[in-house]
Amino acid sequence: MSTNSDRVWLRIREEAEAMGSRESLLLPVCDRVVLRHHSFEESLVNRFAEKIASSDLMADDLRKTALRAHEVDPGIGRAARADIIAVFDRDPACHTFLQPLLYFKGFQALQCYRIAHWLWRQERKDLACLIQTRVSELFGVDIHPNARLGQGILIDHAHAIVIGETSVVGDNVSMLHSVTLGGTGKVSGDRHPKVGKGVLLGAGAIVLGSINVGNCSRIAAGSVVLQDVPPYKTVAGIPARVVGEAGCDQPSETMDQHFHPSIARETT
Repeated sequence: MSTNSDRVWLRIREEAEAMGSRESLLLPVCDRVVLRHHSFEESLVNRFAEKIASSDLMADDLRKTALRAHEVDPGIGRAARADIIAVFDRDPACHTFLQPLLYFKGFQALQCYRIAHWLWRQERKDLACLIQTRVSELFGVDIHPNARLGQGILIDHAHAIVIGETSVVGDNVSMLHSVTLGGTGKVSGDRHPKVGKGVLLGAGAIVLGSINVGNCSRIAAGSVVLQDVPPYKTVAGIPARVVGEAGCDQPSETMDQHFHPSIARETT
């Protein structure tokens, strides 16, 4: 995508130029991550290679691999744009589009997962798993490369996130730290949750087994979910049960995690 037609990329470049002007010590970072590149995809590829490189994975090889992934599947770049907009819109600690690219491990881990997922679908599963391991080591985020994640996803704080092999996460989902989408034992096959669109997963929420979490529902912080969650509902507790409505049409966008009075009455 050309620079002139990409508003997300234009904004990131403007923010990088402004940051470099304000703080001279950060000008080399702004140049290396943003200003020397010609597209958002090129910047993402470079950031991916910088972060994941190790004695086992050379940066140049990673850069070529990620660039090929973006060339073959333009949807990776589209999803990344939706992700960065989601972070800016929903995280009050995010004040620029540049910040997730530079600092936010949830956004960075998600973009690394997208490359690993592409590799998995290309039957390059060993490399995909090695990238998964590096992401877990670096960011504390463990997303299996076979999991299917939509776009416009916010992983806030992103500490101790686990998303299992057969998990599905729909578009516009928001999750906070310590969320687990896991299995219930040693059963193989389809064994992980299917999370619908617009869902809000509170901090420490644990969702186990091949169950469905309905669109635009809310999982309260610290809940353990073992059965299907209806759409547009709030569930809470151990084990979780329905305690009321979701409180709005798009809980993942409002990020409201309170029990409203009308909901709290239903828990008594």
